[in-house]
Amino acid sequence: MASAIRSWGEILRTQNLSSDQPMDGVSRWLLITRASVFPMTMISALIGGLLAAGQPTTSWLYFALAMVGLVAAHAANNMINDYFDLEGGVDSQEYIRAQYAPHPVLSGLISKRGLLLAIAAVNLLDLLLLLYLTEARGWPVAAFALLGLFISVFYVAPPVKLKHHGLGEPGVLLVWGPLMIGGTYFVTTGVLPPWVVVASLPYALLVTSVLMAKHVDKFEADSAKGIHTLPVLMGRERAVFFTQVLLVAYFVLVVCLALVGTLGVWTLLTLLALPRLVKVLRVLGRPKPAQAPPNYPIWPLWYVAWAMSVNRMAGGLFVLGLALDAIYRVHL
Repeated sequence: MASAIRSWGEILRTQNLSSDQPMDGVSRWLLITRASVFPMTMISALIGGLLAAGQPTTSWLYFALAMVGLVAAHAANNMINDYFDLEGGVDSQEYIRAQYAPHPVLSGLISKRGLLLAIAAVNLLDLLLLLYLTEARGWPVAAFALLGLFISVFYVAPPVKLKHHGLGEPGVLLVWGPLMIGGTYFVTTGVLPPWVVVASLPYALLVTSVLMAKHVDKFEADSAKGIHTLPVLMGRERAVFFTQVLLVAYFVLVVCLALVGTLGVWTLLTLLALPRLVKVLRVLGRPKPAQAPPNYPIWPLWYVAWAMSVNRMAGGLFVLGLALDAIYRVHL
């Protein structure tokens, strides 16, 4: 059991499993669904739920079901992206996706048919949760879910292919901010005041910075394949600078929202991540190393790992601040 837990922890940290670690069933599915990025979805859901703490109509059961549904939707999204990129000829053994982590099909973790069945099963679970929560809270639940599903499926699926036209990054900002955080708040309380949508924006910027950094890492490969991500459209240098702006904007926006009373003072705990931000800004401002540092797990990706380190630390502190605010409310 201890060995299995070590394997799961390694996958959740790096999206890889060392060759000397056993491949159990849980590890296999953590790799297939790319579970290492689930914390971003869990943080968004926690933000929505904690913003709802103390409201008279709050239902923690509905919040828990929303959390399960969002993580399941993220798993489905990752598998859908891998399936359509493989079908569309984007993913191959030579493309970056199969180099930094095991591709579900190309690495032999699952067959193409098995991946389709897994996508169907996870989406069926989400459908059942959607029907229950829509019955409980009304048609807006379905609106949140269907808009998120549209962006999820057509992120890489034809004929829309949002990622290929510089619309993937704005789509991620919309999903991990207003849709996930605002949707969770609505499911939890049955209402959605405008201030919640505004409060969803800081963390949405952090998630978008991670995707921007990943697409900067894939700049040459995407350019060669004619995939016009936002960094490809902007150019590498502008894209790196914009990623830095997004990271800084998160902290600025949290401070502004705390000063006007939209967020509690406790959320300023996220400023403890400023030293990490400064370090990451410096790394982003330097050229990528010519080769992977020793024991570096997700090469040839580089910038995304640094952006993710800010996301996890700052996002975790932000959630802690919201939790403390729910216990002892202090607003300016």
